[in-house]
Amino acid sequence: MEEEIIEDQEPWHKSPIRWILSIFLILIILSWLIPTYAVKLDPSPNYIPKIEETFLFPSGNETGNMSNSDDYLKLIGPSNPLIKQTANKIISLSGCKSSKTCNAKAIFYFTRDNIGYVNDPVRSEYLSTAVQTLNTQVGDCDDSAILLSNLLQAIGIPTRFVFIPSHVYVQAYLPEAMKKYKTSENWVNLDPTCQSCEFGEIPYQNQNKHKSYLG
Repeated sequence: MEEEIIEDQEPWHKSPIRWILSIFLILIILSWLIPTYAVKLDPSPNYIPKIEETFLFPSGNETGNMSNSDDYLKLIGPSNPLIKQTANKIISLSGCKSSKTCNAKAIFYFTRDNIGYVNDPVRSEYLSTAVQTLNTQVGDCDDSAILLSNLLQAIGIPTRFVFIPSHVYVQAYLPEAMKKYKTSENWVNLDPTCQSCEFGEIPYQNQNKHKSYLG
């Protein structure tokens, strides 16, 4: 009777195939977990509404000011029912829920995407109210900054104006935001007239210019 020959087989737990399959499975799990975790840390709005979806156009007309920078703060009125209603509607439609960073993103992109740019009168500085800017849907950097600041403050986010030569933009105080968005002391840059700027960005040419703050 011939003796049966049994070839030595490598145990399954030592098999290279098992290790390859295990690594592949781990990579699949990580590819699912990491984006989910990142979304929780840095949520973004699902939708940016149009002005027509958020703003109740008033029958009366508000007047702005031919003014200087000292009067910017006089045009901050986040408790104005039209401003508060608009800010709340932006957040409601954005899907952000309770995340302050996500809420700030929604309001920033709403202002950036809905307000066109138009210059002030020749040799004059005209500051529009936030309601005026929502009504006309245009303005210069002053008007967009005033609107953005009003909307953010209407949902409890502190803001300040940042002045550089021939330009003004907004900073929002967001300790909750990720470090990549913040400049110093938890302030986040928001320039709504920069169409190519994302949340937390300002144009490269403006980064090192002398800055003064109000707010």
